[in-house]
Amino acid sequence: MADILAFHPKRPDRQPEPLWRELLGRSLRTAREEQGGRLVDIAERAGISPQYLSEIERGRKEPSSEMIAAVTGALGVDLADLLIGIAGTVRRREGARRPAGPVLMAA
Repeated sequence: MADILAFHPKRPDRQPEPLWRELLGRSLRTAREEQGGRLVDIAERAGISPQYLSEIERGRKEPSSEMIAAVTGALGVDLADLLIGIAGTVRRREGARRPAGPVLMAA
């Protein structure tokens, strides 16, 4: 019979995995703040409410691709550059936690 392995859902030595919407929101907020843009002005240019933009920036809402394009357009930020930056953030985090040995995944 197989050994039973303990499952530790909360490990104190690990940070929780960031959600995509949180990383996206941080990136959008950083871009806005670097430009000195006000939330209300960027939201107006994007055609969304300031409250909705605030929720996107705080990682509370999962915006559609159309909303992301509207906000990046309002910021004058290249969408590809934004996504590459987020991917780099994820990669750096993953690199620090990548297991040394083989990884088995259940189907």
